[in-house]
Amino acid sequence: MSEQKLGLIGAMSISVGGMIGGGVYAVLGVVVLQAGAASWLAFTGACLISMGASYSYIKLNQISGKKGGSVTQIEAFTGRSTLAGMVGWTLLFGYIGAMAMYAFAFGGFTVELLHSADLLHTDSVFTVPLQSLISVAAIGLFVALVVAGTQVTGWVETALATTKTVIILGFGIWGFAYGFGTFGFEPVAPIQFGLDRLATPVPIVIAIAISFVSFQGWQLLVYDQESIRNPERNVPLAIYASIVITIILDGMIAILVFSYASIDQIVANPEVAVAFAAETFIGPAGFFIIAVSALLSTGSAILGTLFSSAHFAKGMIRAGLLPDRTGNTEVGGAPPRTTVILGALTAVLVVIGGLEGIISFGSLMFMVVFGAMSYLALQQRHRDDINPIPPLVGVVGSFGAFPILIWNMYTNEPAVFGTVVVTAVAVFAVESLYFGRETIWAGVERSGRTVADFASDRRTDPETTSTEESSTD
Repeated sequence: MSEQKLGLIGAMSISVGGMIGGGVYAVLGVVVLQAGAASWLAFTGACLISMGASYSYIKLNQISGKKGGSVTQIEAFTGRSTLAGMVGWTLLFGYIGAMAMYAFAFGGFTVELLHSADLLHTDSVFTVPLQSLISVAAIGLFVALVVAGTQVTGWVETALATTKTVIILGFGIWGFAYGFGTFGFEPVAPIQFGLDRLATPVPIVIAIAISFVSFQGWQLLVYDQESIRNPERNVPLAIYASIVITIILDGMIAILVFSYASIDQIVANPEVAVAFAAETFIGPAGFFIIAVSALLSTGSAILGTLFSSAHFAKGMIRAGLLPDRTGNTEVGGAPPRTTVILGALTAVLVVIGGLEGIISFGSLMFMVVFGAMSYLALQQRHRDDINPIPPLVGVVGSFGAFPILIWNMYTNEPAVFGTVVVTAVAVFAVESLYFGRETIWAGVERSGRTVADFASDRRTDPETTSTEESSTD
């Protein structure tokens, strides 16, 4: 992601930063509403599925000898460019969902910060929610930065991720100390771990499916291997370490949010739940610190994901898997037109989706991609250097979570279900039309020739001509 190559710490920072931005600052409140005190179990389950998928990506890279993600590996192992292209499109729309999720959280934290500082006395402008306007404005800003050639350099990304991690870790330690009455704090109600909810696991499983989109940050390393020193060693280490760190941090914060933020607060603003929890035991300063950290986190996540997804799309254009008109591959850096298109689609999803719809859409997209890659690795289980268990976890987890999330939306969130299904069907239809365009056009040409031949035959057939003339007479 920068001209200066990243080391292990820099690569870990990108991965951890993306996953914290999605988990703690966007998805957390929605997961807590579903799984309650057992939210940490849901995050852990989603992380383990993500670990299975990441293992599959890494092993496929090693076996094929080609550096790259889903499109590269599917084409290498199956030889089917159309299938690779459709998975690539699905991944791009997954990134759009992730960016929309970050932007929605960015807007939510901005609105709450302005309210806390008594600088805002309305939540809408001309009936348009202010949060949506801020989210769209943020997307526009980051699109402009990428188009202008601005990149998040390795040391800046490392500094941001380190700051976010330290703040979240400090918040977690302080919160547990407050809850258990240590370090001089007065004892309060015991922190709940939700183990009793294992007796009714369905909400936990649903929460695992919902949180899927927040664990795709490590994928950026797969597509940015050329910008990482010694990628054969550092990419696997960075991915595995960042997932473990995310399990710990997400789990800690999920427990604290359920313990300290009220249900009313979480229902009203699920994306800001962690800041409300901080305010409970730290006070207004805690709310401010967490909110500012969230803006840094979600902002850098939008910028990093937009930059990487634009480069990913650039590679697809070169391979003929995206229309040439979507971007100029001859330019250095991210193609401006591609970046604008990705930003515009993200803004549309922010406006029409709502947080639950955005999260569900993004999760469904990544389930498909993670499941496909895990299945591809599972097919290579006969090789001595592949352990079949991690890919099996990725396959069962990804494809098992897909119908569960669909069922939950259909039964409990019909409006979200309608939005997500319409969006997903539109995505699939566009993919099918694009990759089937040659077949469709050939069919149209054949139909045209058939009609022309039929008309010609009628004009030249003496019997037909005689009949028509007799009829005329």
